Amino acid sequence: MAEPCSRNNVRHHTEEITVDHLLVRRGQAFNLTLYFRNRGFQPGLDNIIFVVETGPLPDLALGTRAVFSLARHHSPSPWIAWLETNGATSTEVSLCAPPTAAVGRYLLKIHIDSFQGSVTAYQLGEFILLFNPWCPEDAVYLDSEPQRQEYVMNDYGFIYQGSKNWIRPCPWNYGQFEEKIIDICLKLLDKSLHFQTDPATDCALRGSPVYVSRVVCAMINSNDDNGVLNGNWSENYTDGANPAEWTGSVAILKQWYATGCQPVRYGQCWVFAAVMCTVMRCLGIPTRVITNFDSGHDTDGNLIIDEYYDNTGRILGNKKKDTIWNFHVWNECWMARKDLPPGYGGWQVLDATPQEMSNGVYCCGPASVRAIKDGEVDLNYDTPFVFSMVNADCMSWLVQGGKEQKLHQDTSSVGNFISTKSIQSDERDDITENYKYEEGSLQERQVFLKALQKLKAGRFHSSRRGADLQPSRPTPLSQDSPRRLHTPSLRPSDVVQVSLKFKLLDPPNMGQDICFVLLAFNMSSQFKDLKVNLSAQSLLHDGSPLSPFWQDIAFITLSPKEAKTYPCKISYSQYSQYLSTDKLIRISALGEEKSSPEKILVNKIITLSYPSITINVLGAAVVNQPLSIQVIFSNPLSEQVEDCVLTVEGSGLFKKQQKVFLGVLKPQHRGSIILETVPFKSGQRQIQANMRSNKFKDIKGYRNVYVDFAL
Repeated sequence: MAEPCSRNNVRHHTEEITVDHLLVRRGQAFNLTLYFRNRGFQPGLDNIIFVVETGPLPDLALGTRAVFSLARHHSPSPWIAWLETNGATSTEVSLCAPPTAAVGRYLLKIHIDSFQGSVTAYQLGEFILLFNPWCPEDAVYLDSEPQRQEYVMNDYGFIYQGSKNWIRPCPWNYGQFEEKIIDICLKLLDKSLHFQTDPATDCALRGSPVYVSRVVCAMINSNDDNGVLNGNWSENYTDGANPAEWTGSVAILKQWYATGCQPVRYGQCWVFAAVMCTVMRCLGIPTRVITNFDSGHDTDGNLIIDEYYDNTGRILGNKKKDTIWNFHVWNECWMARKDLPPGYGGWQVLDATPQEMSNGVYCCGPASVRAIKDGEVDLNYDTPFVFSMVNADCMSWLVQGGKEQKLHQDTSSVGNFISTKSIQSDERDDITENYKYEEGSLQERQVFLKALQKLKAGRFHSSRRGADLQPSRPTPLSQDSPRRLHTPSLRPSDVVQVSLKFKLLDPPNMGQDICFVLLAFNMSSQFKDLKVNLSAQSLLHDGSPLSPFWQDIAFITLSPKEAKTYPCKISYSQYSQYLSTDKLIRISALGEEKSSPEKILVNKIITLSYPSITINVLGAAVVNQPLSIQVIFSNPLSEQVEDCVLTVEGSGLFKKQQKVFLGVLKPQHRGSIILETVPFKSGQRQIQANMRSNKFKDIKGYRNVYVDFAL
């Protein structure tokens, strides 16, 4: 019989998962107390042989079965056991898995050879073995306790969305230690194509974080298998959940598990990344969620994102399906990379959003962040694709009369404000410098050209991810924030004579008119007559344009060195019925001088904002003591909204996600409800809330709560 699981689990940092079952980490000893009925264990006379097995086909040669005895030196097994104490009827022993052992569920047996010649076999039970970022010999070792607490133990966080000029934190409940999540994570490994094809080899390879991360990455999406999530970028979510409604991973994983591992509808990039973060942290691999603003998707590997505009400044779709996403979200996982040259371990990019194939399946990575910065695109896995997400150039084209005219090439518009949550803080960390050298620097251009040469030479070995995920939707990467392309490239940049720029007059709040001006400045010593076509259209966060809903034409005459403003207004009634869930509007201006064929293009992406939900904790939060929580919400629109539903969750605070059906809310209505709960875990916790209706899907709020131990 094992000593109390709680003692082992506390030492192995798994008590948050359970104290009722044995969960330990490789490379670290755990204790067992063996009780004997008739007499005690006699060292030198008796021998205890331990057997551990994992997977359906345990095999000594593959390392999924091990046989070892007490303090037997020169044992061929990397598993070891030794005697701690020996009493009249009980014996305490320590066991230790090697730091390279396969993770997963194990069966533990013992054989006792007595000096009398009898052999007795016992099956002691099961235990789960996890990666160990506290063990220096483990490939996922992280030499910082604050980082281990953040990237392994923290069960909530923020995912950054919006645009580079309006970055907003989206609260998320990772919940990696919630009930049944560890079982779901192990089921996910067993549902992979690798396990289904060759379970013996798959289980043997589960000692490698590189291998496990690729398996998990492929299983988060459902493109090749019954993975966790179906992706949907169509704006039609009638048979599932709008991706913007989710506030945590637990409900998604439990739904997948409860329905016999049927994919959950629906997810987009931040949902894929958040669920993968939950699984990886649960398995013990340090993981964080990364947002890349103005994220490029280069479909042909030339490191150029082509964008096409008509003569009104409206962005068009393109055959190549190159896109710049407002934002795109992926993961970084910490691990050694013995398969790469020295220096390329550490943070690795893994992208579970199903964009293109990697070695025949929809997954991406692990790609070394250092390799991306150095332009080493020939290193595994999928490094060329990730490099293009943060470092591609953008080419803008005017399409008119069946011809394409080059407007502008921008070397710095892709890959901005790469963000993640700070360590043990709610602040945002900008980690752009981890991915690339400063834009415009000689070093940055040298790395770009090196990567381009390697791609042209075809010297990269990882399989470029080929087919489009959905023909109707550009594959994932994002474009956002007021991006400005001005000055035509057909004339030298040092003789540009007119500039255009948009400026918002008021914060762009949902339900209100959008007021802005077009700033025109004549930098020359000559008069200029401009004709400017203006337009507005909604965008999806993956850069896909919707139909224009507003157009205008401005005629502006500028004296030498003169600046003028042209006022514009888009009313709520004009944009409300055309707005996507992403709440993005691109305003564009394409200007031309009467005396010149040259064009000037400028655009700005506006992200409309909602008021957030307010959460108040009424009284002190104590484990196993009732707690009242007030949630204050409002309808920000000047029209009635229907089918309003409020969801509230929080690991350690609520056993399951709470849903409150609010029904109809009148225009500008403000209301509140009181929820009762009983916290069951101590420490720092977070409450996440979301309200949806027939007019909006993601009004969010959060509140951090510290839960004390019961007195």
